[in-house]
Amino acid sequence: MASRPAEAQHLHDLARLRRVRDRIDREYAQPLDVEALARGAHMSAGHLSREFRLAYGESPYGYLMTRRVERGMALLRRGDRQEHHGSEGYAPWRPILIGASGQVARSGEPLRR
Repeated sequence: MASRPAEAQHLHDLARLRRVRDRIDREYAQPLDVEALARGAHMSAGHLSREFRLAYGESPYGYLMTRRVERGMALLRRGDRQEHHGSEGYAPWRPILIGASGQVARSGEPLRR
């Protein structure tokens, strides 16, 4: 049977991982890297990656890329002509959408299924 301190530590670690996931969900359009996320969670990048994968089934980087692709695909489906940029004008979904979707939209046209 697990001890109370071990259970408490596990819950604390899950809360830190949830905060990392929430930060990715909020700041996906900003330049993020695993090292910065790990520093914010007060753990090493390797430990964050391992624990995040155990908790959510994919690495923090994989989760970030999934959020970016989903957002980019939503913008393309809606037919938004204006891209929404972060404060530095960073458009994270642009280079990965073609590979992720296998589709290319003509200028200003939404993707059709």
